[in-house]
Amino acid sequence: MTNPYTPAGRTAPKWARKRYVLPALGLAFFIGIGAGAEDSSAKDDAKPLAAKPQPTVTTTATVTATPTADPEPAPTVTVTETKTVKVKVTKTVTEEPVEEDYSGGGGGGGSVYFENCDAARAAGAAPVHVGDPGYGGHLDRDGDGTGCE
Repeated sequence: MTNPYTPAGRTAPKWARKRYVLPALGLAFFIGIGAGAEDSSAKDDAKPLAAKPQPTVTTTATVTATPTADPEPAPTVTVTETKTVKVKVTKTVTEEPVEEDYSGGGGGGGSVYFENCDAARAAGAAPVHVGDPGYGGHLDRDGDGTGCE
C-alpha cells in the first residue's frame, strides 16, 4: 500500500525517519529535567516533614481444638409400618376391530347403510357408534369409533 500524500516516485529512506524521532526524544528529555528541578525560593518557606512514631495495637488470638477420642453415635431409629390392602382384580377384554366393508353392510351389522352423514341425520341415527346398524368407516372422519359427530 502506498502513501497517497507522497509524490509519485519519491519515498523517504528509513534513516530519514530518524531525523524527526531523535530530536523529539531529546526535547522531551530536557523538558522532563526542567519540570523536575526544584525551586530554591520554595525551599526556604517549606518545613521539612518528619515521620512521627504512632502507637499501634496488635491482637493475637489462638484457638486450639482438641478432638475427642470416641464421638457418641447418633441414636438409630427404624420405623416400619405395615398396611394391608385388598386388591380387586379386573380383567380387560379388547374387542377385535370390525373390518370396514363398503359393500353395503356399513360394518355395523344389519342391512342399514348410510351414504353420508346427512342421510344418517335425516334417519335420526346420528351419531352412529361402532357396532350400531349403519356405522361405517366412511362416516368416522377422526377414527375414534363415533361417526357423524
